[in-house]
Amino acid sequence: MTLNLATLSTLALLVTIGLAQTPAEAMTSDKADAVKSAAVSDGSFTNPLFPNGADPWLEYFDGNYYLTTTTWTSELVMRKSPTLAGLATATPINVWSATDPKRCCNFWAFEFHRLKGPNGYRWYMMYTAGQDGTLDHQHLNVLESAGDDPMGPYEYKGTMMPDVWNIDGNYLTFKDKLYLIYSQWQGDQQLNLIVPMDNPWTLTAGVKPMVLTRPELAWEISGRKVTEGAEVLQHQGRTFVTYSASFCDTPDYKLGLLELTGDDPMNPAHWQKSPQPVFSRTEQVFGPGHNGFFKSPDGKEHWLVYHGNDKASDGCSASRSLRAQKFSFDQNGLPVFGKPLAPGVKVAAPSGEHTPLTTKVQGQRLQLQAGGLCLTADAKGKVSKASCTISSVVSGTDPGVAGDAASFWVADALATDGLRLNHPATGQFLTRTSKGYQLSPWQQQPEQQFTWLDGQLQSLSTPAVAKTECAENDLRCQSWQLLPVGNAVLLSQQSGKAVTVADCAKSMGAKVQQDAWSGKLCQQWQVKAGEKGFVRLQPAHAPELCLQVKDDAVVPGAGLVQGSCQAKTALWRLTPVTGGGLLLENGYSKQLVDLSSCGLADGTALAQAPKLGHACQVFHLRAPK
Repeated sequence: MTLNLATLSTLALLVTIGLAQTPAEAMTSDKADAVKSAAVSDGSFTNPLFPNGADPWLEYFDGNYYLTTTTWTSELVMRKSPTLAGLATATPINVWSATDPKRCCNFWAFEFHRLKGPNGYRWYMMYTAGQDGTLDHQHLNVLESAGDDPMGPYEYKGTMMPDVWNIDGNYLTFKDKLYLIYSQWQGDQQLNLIVPMDNPWTLTAGVKPMVLTRPELAWEISGRKVTEGAEVLQHQGRTFVTYSASFCDTPDYKLGLLELTGDDPMNPAHWQKSPQPVFSRTEQVFGPGHNGFFKSPDGKEHWLVYHGNDKASDGCSASRSLRAQKFSFDQNGLPVFGKPLAPGVKVAAPSGEHTPLTTKVQGQRLQLQAGGLCLTADAKGKVSKASCTISSVVSGTDPGVAGDAASFWVADALATDGLRLNHPATGQFLTRTSKGYQLSPWQQQPEQQFTWLDGQLQSLSTPAVAKTECAENDLRCQSWQLLPVGNAVLLSQQSGKAVTVADCAKSMGAKVQQDAWSGKLCQQWQVKAGEKGFVRLQPAHAPELCLQVKDDAVVPGAGLVQGSCQAKTALWRLTPVTGGGLLLENGYSKQLVDLSSCGLADGTALAQAPKLGHACQVFHLRAPK
């Protein structure tokens, strides 16, 4: 992403592009036909997968693809889907935003890597950001996930080089050592450099970076002398690095290749550069570059994700669109990327997408309660309604989490309007049958996809069961109450920030606002069953208190506070919506929790408002660890 100079003609366009947010709609069955059609497709797609998809990074992890692309704004957006094709319609979720003037703006080139940090495996999100109104201060920043969920919550860890222009960061792990690869201008050349790290956000002190690539070949200097966007590919004991060469505002942006042929990444003699580019323009795809790598769900196929243009004149603008295709290795063990696939060419789904899948999906553990009992499942796949504390159905519980794994579920949003319910203890998924429910591996069938309507799980395969046809204790007819297990974080879909009790106060009347996630107990909530399907939201640092509307007001705009659990406005209804989020409706005022003015800043108040159908009223449950 070579956009550091104010002379770029596209700058005005780039800094004004916003994100197209999907309106928050309650999950109903009126869109079931469209969802069902998508569910039984073969998963194929055509490139481009979707527009405005510059600098993509994609990972497949625990049953889902996760994707980020450059936003140009102050928000870090992620999409997820169990199919690659589904990313085209997946709801964009803001998992992080910033308002610090030193690193608030022009977010570029997010990459999230699962690395072993001081507290075990975490996702480390590295991204480029800078100051408002200029691209002359862009630099790398790093976030760390609270647990093993790529969706966060994320905590800001630091910036490696705040006072020097540096972009397009990536990690290399080699012989148990961690290195940072990044791009920087030196004179009229943009270089890729490498430097060792002590941890994913700290450079090793006193070590001078080594130049990894310098634009020197004819195909690296079209428009400007540029090498950037280095990406690591390790296969069968060999380490390769692709990089993007030439100026992105030309159709000649392309990929070059390096191989580490020695055992010291900091020794320039141990790297060998390919004399020719390895992935270049065609007569139908222009400027293919800034790529990433991922494997198919079954691990058998290697895939390339990259951005490109349909016109030679499009350059560095938001016209760059997301594309993906398979690649292979030749008999000498070198990667062979071929040519960018032309728009409209049908691409088969990655292998394993339609293979029965058993996995533990990442997400907040939930219980589904009805009449004081929970939806549970045993090791043989039998689903029933039983005590929420039975400990003999499935052995073992999650460390530090009260309750029993037999009744734990993860509600996983699909790229359509539906959701699937994963049973982490067995790795299988809730499946509707003609007589009720059972567990089975995920096979992308309509019987495994549900909408949530008035507490009932409506399968996309068959119509709802009429009340007159409901047998006693028929699980399909139950009105389930969704309750998180243990502490939960409520993240705003608009800002990626956590619902927080201001200053972690323990007093009645303390303001409730949003703040960047920092792991504090005043950012965690316990959700307890209340009357008639409502719940109480109790702050973990002061569990004797509850979330309520200040002074029990019913007027729009009234603020939220930490108050009495007996207050009229202390009861809330959690309603799932498209994309996996929730609406929080007050049982007394009938209004929703709303992020005031859709603000991104820490300290932005939370108030109540009528249903407006936008992301500022949608919140996502995330596990705090």
